[in-house]
Formats: sequence, structure tokens, C-alpha cells
Amino acid sequence: MSRTGSCACGAIRFTITAPFIGVGMCHCTKCQKASGGGPNYVALTPKDGLEVTQGQPSIFQSEGSSGGTIGRAFCGDCGTPLWSIPAHEPFFALKLGALDDNSDLEPEMHIYVSSAPKWHGINDDLPKFPQMPPSG
Repeated sequence: MSRTGSCACGAIRFTITAPFIGVGMCHCTKCQKASGGGPNYVALTPKDGLEVTQGQPSIFQSEGSSGGTIGRAFCGDCGTPLWSIPAHEPFFALKLGALDDNSDLEPEMHIYVSSAPKWHGINDDLPKFPQMPPSG
């Protein structure tokens, strides 16, 4: 099964060729900036499972909470956030809004809830982690 996606203006298109590792909501402050205030809804996809088929995303580099570099891919024309690139992880955090169809996906957890603004209520029974979930 493959999935396709793009930015809002269509300059960048991509295909996902591997199953997602998981789906969640990130409440870190950098994701809040990328989303415009709320959490970022993301699906983790193996790095070798994403293929850019049209255009070239711009990448903004910053330091993540682990101290490692994280890249944030976006369209340089329309500004659409596309995916995050954690330097020391085997996956990309793909923004669900960049997919052509995300109707079958449901978040499985909340991460970085310690950074969520008080006005953003988290009123569900999904697992919640102050930062990243424990590995293993």
C-alpha cells in the first residue's frame, strides 16, 4: 500500500511506500509554531519509506530537546509544513495534513504534553507523555 501527499500549492509531491510506525500528536513548542498554535498531528514513517516525487522541500534546522539536530521540511513557495527529520531516529514525522487522504488514521498518543498550553485541552484517553515515550 502506498500513500501520496503534497504541499498546499502542489509544488512538492511525495509518496509513502512503507507502513506507518505510529500516529500521534506532538505538543512541543516548535511543533506549536509550525502548526500555528495547537499540536502537530504526525505519522512516523521509516526514512526509506518516503520518496519525494516532485519539487524539493526547504529544510529548517534547529536543535531538538535531545540536543540533536532536527530538520523541518516545508514548501519554500507556500510554507506548508511537510515532515520533521530527527537526526538520530530511523523515521520522519510526517504531518498528517500533508497527506492526500488521512481519513483512516487516528492518533495513538500525545507527546510533549508538558509543553502544551493550558488553553489546549487534552480530553481523551490516549496515552500522554511529558516528553517522548520511553524507548523499548
